[in-house]
Amino acid sequence: MISAGDFRNGVTLEIDGQVVQILEFQHVKPGKGAAFVRTKLKNVINGGVVERTFRPTEKFPQARIERVDMQYLYSDGDLYYFMNVENYEQIALNDETIDGALKFVKENEMVKVCSYNGNVFAVEAPLFVELEITDTEPGFKGDTAQGATKPATVETGATVQVPLFVNQGDVIKIDTRTGEYLSRV
Repeated sequence: MISAGDFRNGVTLEIDGQVVQILEFQHVKPGKGAAFVRTKLKNVINGGVVERTFRPTEKFPQARIERVDMQYLYSDGDLYYFMNVENYEQIALNDETIDGALKFVKENEMVKVCSYNGNVFAVEAPLFVELEITDTEPGFKGDTAQGATKPATVETGATVQVPLFVNQGDVIKIDTRTGEYLSRV
């Protein structure tokens, strides 16, 4: 059990039968009245975000989210197939569950599949990936005023903004959380 006074960002709880993750929290001590905790909660199953306040003494059970390393095998229409590398068990997930998480993930790469009580609700891509640029326009000398960028398509089909000196065939490092170019490899 976690009391509202011990809330931290990223903690996953069960509140009113819903599994929620704390996105933001703030302890508030008004001049008059009792202290309270203001939070922003994200429902991990359906993705909805709500704001709620709690008394610091309220207690909630911590939800156990299982994160399993799985290999992304391939996609077939609107189904995506994953394999547990320890027991070779395969699962298929639909577009709704994936929700764009595989934008920068190639086939045969490792991802984390998140589940609660055996129900898969999300797929987490690795934080950083290295991908080859398949299509981009060439940059021109003299076009370098204040960090100019250009669009580039990577081998997974996603589009990323890259500096002008990056060319087709280069391998780049990308932050999958923001989709930002980090460096050439």
